[in-house]
Amino acid sequence: MKESSTNEHRHLQGKFALVTGGSRGIGRGIALKLAEKGAAVAINYIQDEAAALDTLAKVQERGAEGFIVRADVSQPDEIASMVSQVREKFGALDIFVNNALGNLLGFMSPPMQVTLEQWDEAFHSQARAFFVGVREVADLMRDDGRIVTISYWPGSHLGGFLPYFAMGSNKAALEAMCRYYAVALAPRGITVNAICAGITDDSIVNRLPQEAQEAMLSWLRSGWTPMGRPGTPTDIGGAVATLCAEDAGWITGQTIVADGGASLMSPEVPLDFQRP
Repeated sequence: MKESSTNEHRHLQGKFALVTGGSRGIGRGIALKLAEKGAAVAINYIQDEAAALDTLAKVQERGAEGFIVRADVSQPDEIASMVSQVREKFGALDIFVNNALGNLLGFMSPPMQVTLEQWDEAFHSQARAFFVGVREVADLMRDDGRIVTISYWPGSHLGGFLPYFAMGSNKAALEAMCRYYAVALAPRGITVNAICAGITDDSIVNRLPQEAQEAMLSWLRSGWTPMGRPGTPTDIGGAVATLCAEDAGWITGQTIVADGGASLMSPEVPLDFQRP
């Protein structure tokens, strides 16, 4: 009985994963959760090698193998090189998590002010990066593999956060791409899904000005997330690991929101009417 419980806990044992933007924040949470479940993890980073090495050490502390790989996902040749290194180290791939944000704070601008350069930068780091990434990993990925991309529901489905225009439009594209890829890869048993992460502490949010951080996080703690707190990288990692399990093989082409219920709240109704 004890052995069965252990095997269930490490249900990704023998699997190989690649997480882009895996050195910090949500990407780190995903890498660590996959490692906790038994997967070997390739941790992609672009600048902060120390953070990537720290994540790798934590992966190894969880009894999993891994390595770090530097690549700028906005550059197709660097994606190809990254996947080549994964092939050399692992020989196969079972899980591809498209998480890297690119220079998000650099291309945040309202729709009528965004420059062509900012738009292109968002596209190159998001929709194009996912397109190139799936193309590169397809031959390396074993049947019954898992592809997951990280999105953000208010950015991809709503329109009020104007500075998020370039990123939000690309997140919507990622979700649409998942549906097409899900159909194209279904004959191989490969599932393709999007996880919409809610506002998450210990993430890109913490690179915003302090005042903005506090406003966003306190808003959630005040009740606008029914759970009463912002998300954590571990929360998002858990959602991704769940989709990567064998039992999730019948879930594909879906956009799944992991936000503690924030997207269930209505801005038209006073908060006191919505809370238990």
